[in-house]
Amino acid sequence: MSLVGKLVSEINIKCDGDVFHEIIMYKPHHMCNICPDKIQNVDIHEGELGTIGSVRFWKFTHDGKEMVAKEVIEEIDEEKKLVKKKMIEGDMLEYYKSFYLTIHVETKGENNLVTWILEYEKKNANVPDPHTFMELCLNITKDIESYHIN
Repeated sequence: MSLVGKLVSEINIKCDGDVFHEIIMYKPHHMCNICPDKIQNVDIHEGELGTIGSVRFWKFTHDGKEMVAKEVIEEIDEEKKLVKKKMIEGDMLEYYKSFYLTIHVETKGENNLVTWILEYEKKNANVPDPHTFMELCLNITKDIESYHIN
């Protein structure tokens, strides 16, 4: 059984893909108002929002538990509306040696496709794949969509 894994999920959204990307990249603190049951706080610890090397600190609820994560932005492609982040501290790293999160927004007219990619290495074979974390990401996507449709 491999300790290295990758989960990929795609979800179509009806709200503007550019707006979704803007929230993820430049306005993550707005998510505290959009989905306060899932994200309680987002702070920038280093750098500027939307830049490679910037560090964000998150307080969120996952599987009914309050959790924290510190991430660094490793890759940005504005043309593709893609950002790749690496978790560098926090609760998820109790279970995973490494944890990367990539968000890609593809816009084609009325169709907007959000792709979430989780790449990780588990600390041991007893650690589950992060399916519930992926579910959290997809639910946050739905909350952002609903907020901007209404």
